[in-house]
Amino acid sequence: MAAPNPFARAQYLLAAHNHRQLPPDGGFEVAFAGRSNAGKSSALNALCQQNALARVSKTPGRTQQLVYFGIPPHEGRYLVDLPGYGYAKVPQDLQAHWQAFLDGYFGSRDALRGLVVVMDVRHPLKDYDRQMLGYAVRRGLPAHAILTKADKLGRGAGGNTLQAVRMELQRAYGDSVSVQLFSGESKQGVDELRAVVAGWLSIP
Repeated sequence: MAAPNPFARAQYLLAAHNHRQLPPDGGFEVAFAGRSNAGKSSALNALCQQNALARVSKTPGRTQQLVYFGIPPHEGRYLVDLPGYGYAKVPQDLQAHWQAFLDGYFGSRDALRGLVVVMDVRHPLKDYDRQMLGYAVRRGLPAHAILTKADKLGRGAGGNTLQAVRMELQRAYGDSVSVQLFSGESKQGVDELRAVVAGWLSIP
């Protein structure tokens, strides 16, 4: 029998547009980052076995805040959805605001235990992805890259991409970043992701 999913009861808690709106800096949280069209919402929904926990937007890049999800009954455990850029047409001043907010968040948030970077398997390691991984590595946090939409590639092509990305990450960041294939559609790699995130959050 499959073990129960510890994230099945995850629920929306709050959205923060600046530091003052963040919850108290206690407990454990894992952040999710990804370019606008990488499939981050689908990955969060698959992780939690919920269809609409994170809104899957038809307009990529709608997440303009840090969105917190609580994980009952695990008090003080959170998933955090970071704003995704890429295709999002955002004004310059908003981009500057987010840059400063994320710098501060990654630099000083004690509760942060790890970062999941969501990348489209067909377009991995773009500048945004590297920037996010850099934040985690500089802070000494573990990072885990998921190559989404793996169902769009054949097994051989997916395996080759995984191998190439793994080598590139190893070269750039040593052992601090792990990587896997993932598909919200076929549920490939969901258990693996769940184990990584639950481990960082110390959820049995």
